[in-house]
Amino acid sequence: MPEATPRSPRHYWEDFVVGSVRDFGAMPVTREAVLAFARDFDPQPFHLDDAAAAQSLFGRLAASGWHTCAMAMRMMCDDYVLDSASLGSPGIDNLRWLKPVFPGDTLSMRLTILAARPMNSRPGVGLVQSRWEVFNQQREAVLSMEGWGMYRMKKAAP
Repeated sequence: MPEATPRSPRHYWEDFVVGSVRDFGAMPVTREAVLAFARDFDPQPFHLDDAAAAQSLFGRLAASGWHTCAMAMRMMCDDYVLDSASLGSPGIDNLRWLKPVFPGDTLSMRLTILAARPMNSRPGVGLVQSRWEVFNQQREAVLSMEGWGMYRMKKAAP
């Protein structure tokens, strides 16, 4: 994957309108990526071995939930984060892995803006609360999470 390069922001705090919904992404899940992520970060047998996975609740080789989160982050970066005045995130809430993700799946996302407010402790910075839903190619939800992002404002709040 190419490294992120600094870009001039197109999206600032003011551009994340409460109630807006957007679909994006088309991330193929490959066997090689599932195995590589599992070897490096989540070496449980059902993420690494076909025979062990066949005996698991998944029934076959499945991606780590953390790998699914990482793929979601990549889709977010490619769609809007790298083009935004993002200042990071104070955290994720309500993370749920709803269905397993398998090699051969193609993932997409839905972003819903839940709330937005200026950050009291940092002039010129706004908080955006979002819900992210990840779907497989059958549009079955496989992951949901909510969290806050911090973005520079186009102009500082009074």
